[in-house]
Amino acid sequence: MKQFIPYLNRFPLELVFWIGSIIAILMLDPHSGSHLSLCPLSQLGIDWCPGCGLGRSMSLLAHGEFEASLSMHPLGILAYGVIFHRIWNLVKNLKTTHNYGKCIETPS
Repeated sequence: MKQFIPYLNRFPLELVFWIGSIIAILMLDPHSGSHLSLCPLSQLGIDWCPGCGLGRSMSLLAHGEFEASLSMHPLGILAYGVIFHRIWNLVKNLKTTHNYGKCIETPS
């Protein structure tokens, strides 16, 4: 197990998460009537949430429906920018440090 931990620390988990989220948004059908909601406010039965519609807005944007995306949630474009900026920084950091930015001492 101790031999596995240094490799696990070097695994870019956050990078995999953000790339997976972009892939999930691309696969999302924004025109479907029902969808899975991970929103805690929705789970509590509260109808209004400032973030609801953001994923569908990003999906509409990915499918080229710009006006529908802006009407669904105006921050969809900004969310793409933030996610792609974070992916860029993680890849750049991974390429320059070769260990995902963490200081890992090699076992002797």
